[in-house]
Amino acid sequence: MTKHAPRVAAAQWPIEQLASMTAWRNKLSDWLTRAADAGAQLCVVPEYASMELTSVLDAAAQADLAGQLRGLQPLLAEYRAAYAALAQSLKMTVVAGSFPEFDAATNCYRNVARVFCGATDNAEVVVHKLQMTRFEREQWFITGGAAQPVIDTPLGRIGVAICYDSEFPMIARRLVEAGAEIICVPSCTDALAGYYRVRIGCQARALENQCYVVQAPTVGTAPWSITVDENVGAAAVYGPPDRGFPADGIVAIGELNHAQWVYADIDRALVAEVRRDGSVLGYRDWASAAHWLTTPA
Repeated sequence: MTKHAPRVAAAQWPIEQLASMTAWRNKLSDWLTRAADAGAQLCVVPEYASMELTSVLDAAAQADLAGQLRGLQPLLAEYRAAYAALAQSLKMTVVAGSFPEFDAATNCYRNVARVFCGATDNAEVVVHKLQMTRFEREQWFITGGAAQPVIDTPLGRIGVAICYDSEFPMIARRLVEAGAEIICVPSCTDALAGYYRVRIGCQARALENQCYVVQAPTVGTAPWSITVDENVGAAAVYGPPDRGFPADGIVAIGELNHAQWVYADIDRALVAEVRRDGSVLGYRDWASAAHWLTTPA
């Protein structure tokens, strides 16, 4: 494995029709191995990348949204095991593609991303999406969760804000105040407008918090799917447009809708320095009393 500076890899993950779980495991192994060979220590796979597994279900299970959710549940254990084994063997931290998991305790489905810490203690950390989109809430009946911890990795402390969560400043701020220097944003959007909403959210969170934000989207068309048939986006790593970072804040970005890894080297010292002595001090000034001015008498 080639050695590099600390590096993150964001996947532009193609949603594809798969012949079997073996085909999916081979795909995952190929993708993560290529990232490891490129020196990546942290890999981010998109929100709902797991939904391509519906292609291995029988026709009855594929026929409607509820059937797909039910049909996926028996595959969850194998899904988790494959990610865990690869993260451990490749000595990587992997934000796995989120999975719509049934929570028996609350009798509901949640959008869950699991972080596999193969680079450190082989822990498996659960992260919930907090804020549901209209499709998730009104058509899919998926419920927002509560678990969103900050995780120690060799690249620094990371937080995960799944897709729509990135559009809410207080979610990212809570992660940053808990020590996150990198915010990972797995996403799944079916139109340019949706992609840009998440992208603008990611760039705004990097600006406000003077940190790195890593966006990883699904891409491609899957006409056989009733949930992820259209996927639009470009993976990217963003930073604050300030000293030591690119003037536009774009550290790295992929080609729109093209399946690929996007890589960027992470320099935690740049985050510390821009927070200490940047052209502006957004991280420090977040709590400024001036934000709460009352109307003059």
